[in-house]
Amino acid sequence: MSQALRLLKAPPLPDEAAPRPAHRMYTDRDTVEEDLLKLVLTVVELLRQLIERQALRRVDAGDLTDEQEEELGATLLALHDRLADLCAEHGYALEDLNLDLGPLGPLLPPHT
Repeated sequence: MSQALRLLKAPPLPDEAAPRPAHRMYTDRDTVEEDLLKLVLTVVELLRQLIERQALRRVDAGDLTDEQEEELGATLLALHDRLADLCAEHGYALEDLNLDLGPLGPLLPPHT
C-alpha cells in the first residue's frame, strides 16, 4: 500500500500554474450536440454490455428461475434493439460507439 501511495503525484501547490488541457481534446461548437449524443449512447451501450455479462453470470450460477431468465433476456434484447434504432436514427452504427482510449485500447470489448 505504501508503494502505491508513493506513485501518486502530490497535488499542485497554489502558486504553480494550472495544468494545460489535453492535446487530443477538440471541441466544435457546431457538433457539440451530436458529440454529446454519441457519448450518451456509448455510456448506455457500455452499461448494457456490463448488465448482459452480469446476467450471464447469474444464469450460469443458477441464481435465476426460468421465468426470470426469459424476462431478462427479452429486456436485454429490447434494449439492444432500441439502442441500435437510436444509433441508426442519428447515423451511427453500434461499432461507432467504441471510444479509442489511446494506450488503454478500445472502451468496449469486441462483439462475439
